[in-house]
Formats: sequence, C-alpha cells, structure tokens
Amino acid sequence: MKLNYIKKSHNIYQSHLRLNNLLERWHQPHFICCILFCITLTSLPVIAQPSGGPYGPIWQNYELPKDAGRIYYVAPDGKAEESGTTLDKPTTLTAAIERVETGDAIVLRGGVYRTGNLKFNQQITMQPYLDEHPVLKGTQIAAQWEHPKDNLWKTSWTRLFASKPADWWRPRRSTPLCLFNNDMVFIDGKLLNTVGSRDEVDANSFYIDYDAEEVFIGVDPTDLLVEITAFDNAIIRTTGECHGKTSDGKGPVIRGITFTQYAYRAVEIEGKEPEGLSDESNHGKDVVGTTFEHCTISFCSRVAGYIRGDKLTIRHCLVSDTSTEGLYIISSNDVLLEKNILRRNNIENISGYYPAAVKIFNQCYRATCRDNLVIDHPNSNGIWYDVGNVDGRIINNWFQAVGYVREQFSVRSFQSRRNAFFFEISKGAICAGNVFVNCNYGIFVLNSSNVQMYQNTLVNSPAYIGRSGRSAAGDRFGWHPSTGPDVDERDGHVFVNNLLTADEQFGGSLLQFWQQRSLRERLTKPQVKQLDYNVYVLRVDIASQPLILWSPAASENSLQNLKSPEELHKLHPEFSAHSQYFDNYDGPLFKSLELGNYELLKAFPGSATATVLPNEIQKLLGWPTKDTHFPGAYPPLP
Repeated sequence: MKLNYIKKSHNIYQSHLRLNNLLERWHQPHFICCILFCITLTSLPVIAQPSGGPYGPIWQNYELPKDAGRIYYVAPDGKAEESGTTLDKPTTLTAAIERVETGDAIVLRGGVYRTGNLKFNQQITMQPYLDEHPVLKGTQIAAQWEHPKDNLWKTSWTRLFASKPADWWRPRRSTPLCLFNNDMVFIDGKLLNTVGSRDEVDANSFYIDYDAEEVFIGVDPTDLLVEITAFDNAIIRTTGECHGKTSDGKGPVIRGITFTQYAYRAVEIEGKEPEGLSDESNHGKDVVGTTFEHCTISFCSRVAGYIRGDKLTIRHCLVSDTSTEGLYIISSNDVLLEKNILRRNNIENISGYYPAAVKIFNQCYRATCRDNLVIDHPNSNGIWYDVGNVDGRIINNWFQAVGYVREQFSVRSFQSRRNAFFFEISKGAICAGNVFVNCNYGIFVLNSSNVQMYQNTLVNSPAYIGRSGRSAAGDRFGWHPSTGPDVDERDGHVFVNNLLTADEQFGGSLLQFWQQRSLRERLTKPQVKQLDYNVYVLRVDIASQPLILWSPAASENSLQNLKSPEELHKLHPEFSAHSQYFDNYDGPLFKSLELGNYELLKAFPGSATATVLPNEIQKLLGWPTKDTHFPGAYPPLP
C-alpha cells in the first residue's frame, strides 16, 4: 500500500498534515485523541457553516457509567480467570465480551490490546477508564526473522488473509492482484506497500509467499517494531445466538477507543440487507441505536466498519487510512454522522473499484451527514449515497481535496468516480450549507430525483447533474437501479443560492448537466425545476471554456455550451433570471483566499444575490432569520 500526501496551502489541510506527522513520529494512533482537542481550525469562522469544529475525537475524562447493570474492568495484562468486577483485578477483553449482558459496561484500561474477532449480541457500553487511551490492534509483533539472501529478511506467519477482487471488478493494468490481499505489515508504525514478488521488495514494501506462509521485508528488523496483521476484525455485533445469549436487538455504545491495523474491517454491526425494493419498515430493525463517539478507526485493509441498523449515530470520530471504504452504512434509517474527520480512503489506489470515505448504501432513509470534515481523498469519493436512498441530508460539511486530480469531462461518460458528495439512483436529498474546495466534482447527482441544492460554496469544484438510460433490465449490478427513480423520473432538482468560483487552477464548466445521447428523443425536459439566484465567479479569463454545460439540448450529442447564465435564461426563460456572472474578476470576494477562509465579503457586488429559503431549508441550516439573503455557505462580512 502506498500513502498519498497532498501538499496544499490551505491551513485546514496543513493542520491535519502536521497531525499526521505527529502520529507517525509517535507511532501511537490513539495519540490523536489528545491532539485533536488542541487543534484550532483558524481558517473557519466560529459562527457559520461549517462550524469550524472541533472535529474528530476529543480527549476527555470518562466517568463510570452510572446506569450500567454491571461494570467489567479489562486491561491489556488482565487475567481471564478474574471476574473483572473490581478495578484492581481486571479480566481480559475476550472474557468480558463473553460475560456481558444487556445494560452492562466494559471499561478499558489504557494500553494496547492485540486482539480481535470478538463477538457479542447484547446492548453494552465500551469506554476508557477515566482519561486513559485503550487501543485495539489487529496485528501481532513479528520477532523471529531469518536473513536468507538477496538482502531480504523473512519470518513464518500462519495468520494470513489472502483475498481476490469481487466478481464485478473491472481489471486495470495499474492494479496488481496482490493489492486485494488483506495482509498488512508495519515497521515502527509505518505501513509498507505490498508487492507481488520477492524481486520487488525494498525498504518500503513486503511480499507474502502464501503457499510457504512466509513474509519478506527489505530492512533489517533488529531493534525495529515489526507488526503483521493477525485478526480479521476487532468486534462484531452479531444478530445470531452468541455465548449462550439471544440478540436483544439493541446496538452498543462505544466511546473513546482506537481500533487500528485490522485485516478486513475493524467493526461490523450485522443486519438485514434487502436485495430488491424494500420498504423502510422491513430493514434496519435487527440492531437499533448503535452509537460511536470519539473513536478512531484507522489502517483497515478494506473498510473501517460495516454498520447496519436504525438510529445509528457516529459523532466526533476519526476514520483514516482505509482502502475501499471508510464507513459503509447499509440499509439503515435515521442515521446521523456529525463532526467526524474522514480522510485518506483508497490509500492503495485500487482502480476499477468504486471507493468512498462514506458509502450510504441500499435504501437508507433519512441519513444525515452534518458538519463533518471530509479531506484528502485523491483516489476516492467523499460521501456517496448509493442506490435506493431516500431523503438524505448533507448539511454544513467541509469537503476538500476529494479527487483533486483533474479528469477531463467526456460527453460519452456519465460517471466520475471521484466526487465529494455523490447522490446516485436515489430519491430526495437536501445538500445545503456545504463548502467544497479543490474537488474533482463538488456535487455529483446521477440518475436521481428531487435533490435540493442551496447555499453551497464551490471553489474549483464543479456541480454536476446527469441521467442515463441505466435500468434494472440487464444491469451488471442486478436489482440496484430498481430501488431508485425510473429513467423518466430522474428530474425535479433545485439549484439555488449557490456560489461557484474558480481560479487559474481550474479548467472546465462550473455547472454541468448531462444526459445520455440515446435519451434525446425520450427525455426533452430539463432535469431541474428551479435554477436561479446562483453566483458564478471566474478569477481568470477562460473564454475558451463554457461556464455551463447544458442538457438536454437539440444538438446531436444532446449537449449545449453556454457562456453565461444570461444565455441559459434566453434558452429557458424560467431559469437564471436573477443569477450573476463575474468573469475575469479580481475584486473583493472572500475574507482570505490565502488562508482558505471562504467567508463572503459584503463588498463583493454579488453578495446579496439570493432569494428567501423554504422553511425546511432554513430550519436545517439553523439560521435564526429570513432577513439575510446571500449566496454560498457564509453570510457576508462587513
């Protein structure tokens, strides 16, 4: 695996880059709980949206749960034969997991627990003891090494996790098959790359001979800490019978714990996954009310967590350095993700897959992502609502450097795989108050209906709305398209009061509408029902590029290039009557581009270009009054 570090001037990114350097130097993933409390994101205003934090885990002192039925104390050096009911005689985490019943709590002393594959089916609380830092690791220390030849060192290792790509993977020459194995090797906390042969091994990589069960590295391990994955997962909240108990249907409450270095995923909450159209009353009920707060989940070879169940809350967590997904939330209703840091997914840069920092998948109703920090995902989507979701809420989030590598738009293609907010084959969403900075696509709506986009600030991050002829008939993913709107129902979108701006780094259209050429005769009406009061600002002259790419149109490819909102208004008088366009503009706009402070200045001529918000949007954004009208996420400064 290879980590990709993006060097940006934006001080939010620099703060987290400095944090990452601290983590690498200390080699303690749980140290982030201390550091994040101290970070001040000075580029974000205190009163605005996004809030400016604090984001991620906050270091705190945990009181003992007062309402717990029984408290079990565990420690890295606890003894399984101890009851664990007193602080001075802790048991092991494995033993406590076997004993707990509904309403009990497990209190973890600080230190490293090298354990995993722990199953339970009761509503329990897991938390640290006071201000201590428990870390669950999925690796074991490799201490016995041989030095055969060719400047390689090898060790025998039986806990291996060979794997292969899913059957729908589209092979790419740039993705060697060894990347699909789930084993990881760390030297002094640094993750090594995996390679496909002994000849490729160097100081930063490893190779596994699965037949001989041997691991090879290219540095002398003497006096180094070498860790190799030994557990598939940390904890599984199962729906089946477990330790002689029947599932109580209630989710755990997990606070202040670090999960790291697991071979497949750190956490799994089991539950029903419908394979076809399903009413919300028919899924999400197996495990209800799971809560994660102030947790860190990092360096999982595939996914930080597969999580299912209604009334899920994930708040103030850090999910970092994962591969195909960070959080994978499936068939769950009334979900809340709030004030989390979601960074660096698809660190292996696997192509032919569809990764996302957060995947909200398969008919989740009312899943809300509010005030999260989604950063540093050059090879991944950010937050992706995928297939059959209803009434999503994407409010006041900060997205930055998501798919920052520029991809040229193609009229033949209807999908970008690097989008900050991606809403696909789903119905009804409100995307409001968000900031998108240097993203390949900020907003990407595909084959969906009734997405309302208000008050977003998009900096070098275009917005895209598209539809194709994809349907359940003959689709490579089978039933997936049947859970969303049909081909001729993919419309009803609203795009109002947004601020779209670009500088010399950007090339392309700020607002793009796309429709598959084969639908030209079938779908002749616009995908949007309301499109106005938006402000477009180009800091440079890009006369060769259209400002708006419009579809459906009368052209052969059903696309039309538009140079201004006025041209769109002439084409469709119901749209863009009040929008403004500032071309090659060098006047006042944001408080500080250099510091990445995108508060709007009142001196900007377009600062009052906006209309009154609907009551529902006003309430979701938490604005106290309707009197202030402005484009983008932030009210103008004097």
